[in-house]
Amino acid sequence: MNMTNAVYFSKFLVTKQVFFQTNHSYALVNLKPLVPGHILIVPLRTQVHNLCDLTSEETLDYFDTLQVIHQFIKWQFKADSLNIAIQDGPEAGQTVPHLHTHVIPRYRLNNVGDRFYEDLDKWRFNDWEQRRQDYLSMGAREGRKAFAKPDDQRYARTQEDMEDEARYLANQLNKFFLENPYLKRECLSL
Repeated sequence: MNMTNAVYFSKFLVTKQVFFQTNHSYALVNLKPLVPGHILIVPLRTQVHNLCDLTSEETLDYFDTLQVIHQFIKWQFKADSLNIAIQDGPEAGQTVPHLHTHVIPRYRLNNVGDRFYEDLDKWRFNDWEQRRQDYLSMGAREGRKAFAKPDDQRYARTQEDMEDEARYLANQLNKFFLENPYLKRECLSL
């Protein structure tokens, strides 16, 4: 990737982990993903700690980036659903003081969990009832634990692994845009 400017996630240099970038936002591979395809969307401006710190222009770009990458991750990882999560502040679990959105692929048959699912066993919505029943028949939250690694068992990947994944995802994103030209956005050269 031939990025001209350094990209930071708070104080961490992440330029080589970035696989998509616009004028105000970027998508990068995760240091400690919960599952393959767990990526982050982040504003370029490092002073943006919380969602309310985005300017109007940054907000439009950020959520446009999120929508495009949402569709790409579903396509790339053949996901049935996605978790889209913002931990807005340290009390909400934000560990890096820079706004970021987690995009996490989820699957009907081997749904792996984390704390986002704590209340799912009790959740109801008519159109989703069959999927919920499928989820419950697999053991619900307890059944997912067999597939999920607790945070203390997740290890940081090497810089080389993350760079390789970022290059691969950037290449796949180009294929995605060829198949879905209406989603193509102005992005910076990577």
